Amino acid sequence: MLGMKAVLSPPVSASASTPALASPALAATPVAPSIALLQGHSLTSLAHRDIEALILTGELAPGSKLNEAELAARLGVSRGPVREALRSLEESGLVRQEKNRGAFVRDIALDEALEIFDLRAVLDEAVARQLAATITAPQLKTLRAQVDQLERLARAGDTGGYHLLNLAFHDQMVEFTGNRKLIAVYRRLVNELSLFRRRNLADAEHLPVSAAEHRAIVRAIASGDAALAGDTLRAHVMRSRERTLRNHPAPPAASPGKTRHA
Repeated sequence: MLGMKAVLSPPVSASASTPALASPALAATPVAPSIALLQGHSLTSLAHRDIEALILTGELAPGSKLNEAELAARLGVSRGPVREALRSLEESGLVRQEKNRGAFVRDIALDEALEIFDLRAVLDEAVARQLAATITAPQLKTLRAQVDQLERLARAGDTGGYHLLNLAFHDQMVEFTGNRKLIAVYRRLVNELSLFRRRNLADAEHLPVSAAEHRAIVRAIASGDAALAGDTLRAHVMRSRERTLRNHPAPPAASPGKTRHA
């Protein structure tokens, strides 16, 4: 409390005749962050969370321009936290900034998405293998509870809720590895793929199939069989890749007669 009082009290003159400034006891008193700094950080975090949710749920579609003033009004904050949130969302792979044009929701090409799926399959296999050997009973309980909820959402045909919980389930498994570098890399890849994966789950009839795949993943991890766990999660990712190909057919190649020459 002493530190906070020091921040909130009126400023003291920096005159050399002020003995309190030289007091060792005062110099050793820790100074708490200012309320303004704490509030700014909190508002930026909230803005980040809310804008991220708008993107992940598809309300802000790929390629959409992100207007700071409109987002600030929508979220009930000033433009500063929105600006900082957009910078952090750029770092996480959901937003791109263009010089003199502003910020846009990231839109990746199909071939790049397929490359990310291939990389994710390798990472997910490694995650499942590790968890088969190291997962704890409380961690298994968490994953099983998430699968229970996925199944309830599937029965209700709640594609939006299912998509978000699906993201949380996979993120939770990676977090359980405790590897901070892996978590950071994985989250960026997942963010870049998020809207492709949302479209894969847009058909409510597919949700029970997806939920059953998640149940099988947890069962394989719980068995302690690293090879089985790795193969099960890798196969799940590759099936998502196949659905992406079906949902996003490649554009037809240009005919030879219309080929442009430099």
